[in-house]
Amino acid sequence: MMLKLRQFSLFLLLSAVSIITNAQVKATPDNERVKGLEKRKIFESRSVLNDVSFRNIGPTVFSGRVSDIDANPDDPTEFYVGYSSGGLFYTNNNGLSFTPVFDTEHVLTMGDIAVDWKTGTIWVGTGEVNSSRSSYAGIGVYKSMNKGKSWQYLGLPGSHHIGKILLHPTDPNIVWVAALGHLYSPNKERGVFKTSDGGKTWQHSLFIDDNTGVVDIDINPKNPLEIYAAAWYRTRRAWNFEESGKTSGIFKSVDGGSNWTKISTPASGFPDGEGVGRIGIAVFPQNPQIVYAVVDNNFRRPDTATKKEDGYVLRDFENITKQEFARLDTNKLDTFLKGNRMINQYSAKKIKEMVDKEEIKPTAIFQYLFDANAALFDTPIEGAQVYRSNNGGKSWEKTHNKEISFYFTYGYYFGKIYVSPYNPEKIYILGFNAQLSTDGGKTFSAIDKNNVHADHHALWVNPKRDSHLIDGNDGGVNISYDDGEVWYKANSPAVGQFYSVEVDNEEIYNVYGGLQDNGVWYTPSKTTRSRFANSGLGVDEDPAKFLGGGDGMQVQVDRRNNLTTYYGSQFGNYSRTNRLNREGTKRITPRHELGEVPLRFNWQTPILLSRHNQDILYFGANKFYRSLDQGDSMSLMSTDLTNGGKPGDVPYGTLTTISESPLRFGLIYTGTDDGNIHHSRDGGYTWTKVSQAASLTKSVPAGLWVSRVTASAHAIGRVYATFNGYRNDHFAPYVFVSEDYGSTWKNIGADLPPEPVNVIKEDPTNENILYVGTDGGLYVSLDRGKSFMMWNNGLPKSVPVHDLVIHERENEIVLGTHGRSFYMAPLEKLRKAAEKQ
Repeated sequence: MMLKLRQFSLFLLLSAVSIITNAQVKATPDNERVKGLEKRKIFESRSVLNDVSFRNIGPTVFSGRVSDIDANPDDPTEFYVGYSSGGLFYTNNNGLSFTPVFDTEHVLTMGDIAVDWKTGTIWVGTGEVNSSRSSYAGIGVYKSMNKGKSWQYLGLPGSHHIGKILLHPTDPNIVWVAALGHLYSPNKERGVFKTSDGGKTWQHSLFIDDNTGVVDIDINPKNPLEIYAAAWYRTRRAWNFEESGKTSGIFKSVDGGSNWTKISTPASGFPDGEGVGRIGIAVFPQNPQIVYAVVDNNFRRPDTATKKEDGYVLRDFENITKQEFARLDTNKLDTFLKGNRMINQYSAKKIKEMVDKEEIKPTAIFQYLFDANAALFDTPIEGAQVYRSNNGGKSWEKTHNKEISFYFTYGYYFGKIYVSPYNPEKIYILGFNAQLSTDGGKTFSAIDKNNVHADHHALWVNPKRDSHLIDGNDGGVNISYDDGEVWYKANSPAVGQFYSVEVDNEEIYNVYGGLQDNGVWYTPSKTTRSRFANSGLGVDEDPAKFLGGGDGMQVQVDRRNNLTTYYGSQFGNYSRTNRLNREGTKRITPRHELGEVPLRFNWQTPILLSRHNQDILYFGANKFYRSLDQGDSMSLMSTDLTNGGKPGDVPYGTLTTISESPLRFGLIYTGTDDGNIHHSRDGGYTWTKVSQAASLTKSVPAGLWVSRVTASAHAIGRVYATFNGYRNDHFAPYVFVSEDYGSTWKNIGADLPPEPVNVIKEDPTNENILYVGTDGGLYVSLDRGKSFMMWNNGLPKSVPVHDLVIHERENEIVLGTHGRSFYMAPLEKLRKAAEKQ
């Protein structure tokens, strides 16, 4: 039985819930995105703000997710690092310092890099290939012939996400590109592309279908006509990720990529069918008949593989009868309840009584705990498997009998394999851990240590000394000279991927934020970045301080004491703590009652402290919650404010944004991931839907993600809203204002470049100044949205601005960027410029 049936239970769970039926939002045509690059240059040229520069304030105790690494085989202290959304960096001192070399271009997301070290030519494939919810679409291929001093754009705009660029071993004009294609929509510009003239023209040499691209490619260096390509079928929507399909597999060309044959057939011994996910491939250069592949096998494991003799698992309750429930071991059931944070509210004895009296169904525990997140993470699949061919891909054999448990259920995020340049039995695979085998894949052992971040995506193996490794992971770069026995960090680039930013009111105020892959941190706004804190040598202490782990999300700070801090990680897991002594730390996430359908929490669940009374905390699931006692208790204040969710393995039908009017307590706005905007004028007791206004529905595709609602500090009825089509590959900008509490809306962002919009904020002192953060940067209007200009002095030409905040006392703006950490700048000159308008 294949994995994709995992969604059936979730469908049953949601069958009684209303399902939105909006037509699919259309992806932005590729030529419009290319035109948008020129439009960005116009916005930059007409800016009157670029004599005011931003400065980066880190943190640098970590870097950010790495897509690829390429080092000079003759001098490995010289190498390039491509960060997933942070750009391309160069070092010639073994990572002691780095220089950005791609910041002059209007795209920053890296998919793959390839360097011809003989000539200094660099090829860059834009668009991260790891297919996560934070993988930005690229615009195609770039080339530099002078070590990154200048760049040529070579096209392939529809490729969006590039897995690998492969250079011909002897002819610098021949290059192959593994293009995965759109992440959230079908398209044809995916597969393998080949150029024979240095990128002037491209041949689309391998195309499978509109949802199957190529994620990896490798070559026989002794016979460059022989090439292997790893095809991957995957579809992603805001509510579901299909990680595998029957068109995934390994293809081979024996004529330099002009023609291809699928070699991973059922007869070959390699997995075939609906459960085949992402594949990585590596050819042993000394004997190219030896080929290794790692596959994310999504076929379901036999049920016997998931049984636990010492306790219960969630699926034990999926189809349980009333009689079977009565026979459950009470102690084991209490242990299960404790492990799932239910024991404080429910005991085994109490639940058995409720089932016996038919107050709840015997399957209530399963229904209470099972949601889209469980559908993704709790499904038993085969996972990572390594295969080897000794005859150039004619036949394959799995190298190991023991399960490799380091993909879990998100192998789509990894999928790389490497072989020693001179030892065919020595292979490296990357997943949650980095693992090494010295016996041809029969056994593996983890080689990452405590000072190495989890989640590995790139590895450079020294061709002259295979114990010398440069590893790229979610925390940055680590270097080892002894097969991973000892690592040191090379993490000076501030390339953190912040989702949010917040400030407190300390004398030297702190800046807080949650990051993809790296938890929640805060750092002083005025600080000298430590040279040693990121080295792992313990020489100095970084000024940045850690608050919480996971994928960090939103932060709120009680400005009465600047200590009480609310913070959390993905899917609504939030806590309250004293940030200095951690006293009174308490989980504050609301929970539904047993017998009710589970709440749905967005990846970045919104929370908000009322500025009118900071004992009051607002919390958004698919419903709106309010606490009057700093999160000690939560009161449900609404019905479902979404359109009801959709079946899938990603929580959907959730609140994404909350705003309260600075002018009136209890005037609250919410936005959802399926296009709804509501307001309440009485603190959440009653709600009015305002997103059905004709002035919105005529301009915004139905169901588009509401990225931000912002209540005005200047006019009581004024509110701003932004919509984001990233999860539809729809890049049009949507920025609106209402002067009547959302009854009618006016489009004020139509002239912006085609970039999804993340945030809008008013200037607190001048109502004419608006700040808009997009996936491409920061834009400012000095005339309340009639026109915009770019403000990027001190920033890369392009960087995703996920959030921004203005510190009113210090008159400074702070950006939370998704790829370059925190930036800040003074606002005095900008405000003077606005006064002259």
